[in-house]
Amino acid sequence: MRYGIFSDIHSNLEAFETVLEALKKEGIDKYFCVGDIVGYAANPKECIKIMQELNCPIVCGNHDWALIDWVDHTYFNPYAKAAVEWTKSQLNDSERNYLKDLPLIYEDEEITMVHGTLEKPEEFDYIFDESSALRTLDICRTKVCFIGHTHFPAEYSKGTKRLVNVGSVGQPRDGNPKAAYCIYDADKNTIEIKRVEYDIKATMNKILAAGLPNILAFRLVEGR
Repeated sequence: MRYGIFSDIHSNLEAFETVLEALKKEGIDKYFCVGDIVGYAANPKECIKIMQELNCPIVCGNHDWALIDWVDHTYFNPYAKAAVEWTKSQLNDSERNYLKDLPLIYEDEEITMVHGTLEKPEEFDYIFDESSALRTLDICRTKVCFIGHTHFPAEYSKGTKRLVNVGSVGQPRDGNPKAAYCIYDADKNTIEIKRVEYDIKATMNKILAAGLPNILAFRLVEGR
């Protein structure tokens, strides 16, 4: 089985569609989403619709829950808060109910997914170092766990278990503006993070036209 795993779409339709096209060419058997469909960019409705059509395993992200007031977004930075409030005004009840139904953790025989950590998934803490990664690996019951949230691709391991941050589709922050996604080949036991260029200018123009904070557009160019 070949799995296509992606995270942190953040309403960036151009990046999302480009990643899905790239995954189609990879002969993917099943898709997985590690959360944060919405937030920051200007196409939340379209990105939710695509996720509904994919009908694949998905977990919630902090921005997904902020949209339904299940996460206190008062601690968000001013630009993220502005994006939450704008996105709230765009979604209908059906779309909000879809976000409400997203689980915190997904687990099957092969794969675990959580947006932040397995320790306290509802708090959406970040994994930026080995010590926090090892705490989640200690809890993980499968041989691989996929996370997102930081927008930085990374991999940690303990024994035969692996913890993989798949990076961000819609707002990379590792200095590389290309959209990130992951391919997991379960038969070969290989994991690969890939990057793909997308139409950043189109996404930027939509963000600016929507009246969202300018920084949310301009940061995409540098991948910060």
